[in-house]
Amino acid sequence: MPHLLLTGASGYIGSHTAYCLLKNTNYHLLIVDDLSTGFKENIAYLQECFGERVSFVQSNINDISKMRPLLLHYQFEAVIHFAASLIVGESVLKPLEYYTNNTLNTTNLIALCVEYGITKFIFSSTAAVYGEPDMALIPIDENAPLLPINPYGASKMMSERVLADTAKAIQNFNYVALRYFNVAGASMENTTEILSQSKGLGQRSKNATHLIKVACECACGKRESMSIFGTDYPTKDGTCIRDYIHIDDLASAHLEALHYLQSTNTSNIFNVGYSKGYSVKEVIDIVKQVSGVDFKVIESARREGDPIELSAKNDKILSLTQWKPQYDDLRLIVKSAYDWECSLK
Repeated sequence: MPHLLLTGASGYIGSHTAYCLLKNTNYHLLIVDDLSTGFKENIAYLQECFGERVSFVQSNINDISKMRPLLLHYQFEAVIHFAASLIVGESVLKPLEYYTNNTLNTTNLIALCVEYGITKFIFSSTAAVYGEPDMALIPIDENAPLLPINPYGASKMMSERVLADTAKAIQNFNYVALRYFNVAGASMENTTEILSQSKGLGQRSKNATHLIKVACECACGKRESMSIFGTDYPTKDGTCIRDYIHIDDLASAHLEALHYLQSTNTSNIFNVGYSKGYSVKEVIDIVKQVSGVDFKVIESARREGDPIELSAKNDKILSLTQWKPQYDDLRLIVKSAYDWECSLK
């Protein structure tokens, strides 16, 4: 009975990845999550769909006294590590919390893997490790300089370094770090019936900051308005450009990362995006078109640290793994996000 350990998988990305793994493999999953930012509803839905193949332990991964018995008992084939703090602005105000939760806790988890002979580790990283890249480097590849401009990005960069150094020092320990770009949308497995029962998987974030989520909240009448932060950037319409990837495509990248580790026993780092970007105004316009709602948008001043453009060069993951994105369509991404948002009570 092969097992995988997923940390932080009651959240948005982790729960979709868990669904993908359960649907496409025979693994049993143990999810460890303290529910500080995750949701019991996601765990309940996974258990409803896949029964005893999903186990859950409510704990922070920094509780070594709880983690040791789990690693000893289950003898996990691999660890997929999502548990982290991820709000950029909050990281600036609370840097010590971010370095503790994102870097120190990850380091301790890696140490436990080494201690218990777990040799495969998949790490949830971020495009924030690149900081504000030179426009000449866009779309950006994995060899670009790592110049994070906030504690969130820096904490993830440090964790990548810990993984790289561990892989060099410990024979047979290998990892894949997936650098996410802008993740959006809801599970394409959701049906009208599932949504009508307030079930399924999507972005449940409290106090959302992601553009598509915020715009869909406006379209569903949950917000009176939203802001565009900066309309004077050197882009076609003056607003920032980002690479938006559908959550199901990001989830499948974790499955292919696992296959990559199993087949190559080699460590690597992959960008996960579509290698093209859309402006803030373009995204908002599509949300308005899909929803049929002309919600209020306020033009505000720039936010410090927002790169002009950030999109992923994805040649590496496409060439070295079997990853094949299926939902590279911004309108489809928005439609799934909007339907999901309207279903949330």
